[in-house]
Amino acid sequence: MLGTVKVKKIAAIHDLSGVGRVSLMVVIPILSTMGFEVCPLPTAVLSNHTQYPTFSFLDLTDEMERIIAAWKTLNAQFDTIYSGYLGSPRQVHIVKDFIDDFRQKDTLVVVDPVLGDNGKLYTKMDDEMVREMRTLVAKADVVTPNLTELFYLLDKPYQAKCTDEQLKQYLKELAESGPEIVIVTGVPVIDNPKMTSVYAYSRFNDQYWKVTCSYLPAHYPGTGDAYTSVVTGSLMQGDSLPIALDRASQFILQGIRATFGYQYDSRDGILLERVLPNLNLPMQSCSYELI
Repeated sequence: MLGTVKVKKIAAIHDLSGVGRVSLMVVIPILSTMGFEVCPLPTAVLSNHTQYPTFSFLDLTDEMERIIAAWKTLNAQFDTIYSGYLGSPRQVHIVKDFIDDFRQKDTLVVVDPVLGDNGKLYTKMDDEMVREMRTLVAKADVVTPNLTELFYLLDKPYQAKCTDEQLKQYLKELAESGPEIVIVTGVPVIDNPKMTSVYAYSRFNDQYWKVTCSYLPAHYPGTGDAYTSVVTGSLMQGDSLPIALDRASQFILQGIRATFGYQYDSRDGILLERVLPNLNLPMQSCSYELI
């Protein structure tokens, strides 16, 4: 009967920035557009994200524990638990406990292990956070590091250029620590600076996938949050892993192209509002490869 149709819920553990389309300001509209109820568990509230020169910051670590206690009283249940930027080792511990307490047989756990980019850790990230993030990644079903984060999680020196065979080895090594699916984003294509790739490994069927698309010379904060959000929504809708990779790659490329031509402060992120309806359109083409 129609009345028994379940609306799937996602516990989204991210920060909230008032200005700049990052974190919850990206996660909520994308996953809501894809048909899911997003239940935010905010880790902090910022006036704007930290790539602006000044910002206000309200740490919500203590409030996270009160929200979780209230959800337990309500017997809240979630189909997916999805975490992003975490500001301290204590927050990592809170998220690990949350997974232990709320995970059910079919719960999907997605971790975007936000640590750094371009071979370096972000401000306020240190070796302790890297160690704690490794323990959180071990609890995930799906992890989505960028290339820098992949090497930090594996405790290996950063390499900007990697062959397919090297990346396959690294993805499998990270999967062996716990996650079922490892997706690494922002991989430069050797000898072709106009292209960028995403690689993925599924431990379930021991398969590797790659999606390559055009690279535009612009930096927009929040694209990593958007990518993982589309992958998460696609998997929840029942898409295969390569289709989820393709949908997310196409969406990010569409968003950047929709934004690129404007005289516009790139720190505000992509013009998400112009491309959100594309999430409900049929796939126009597929560019994934089995490698």
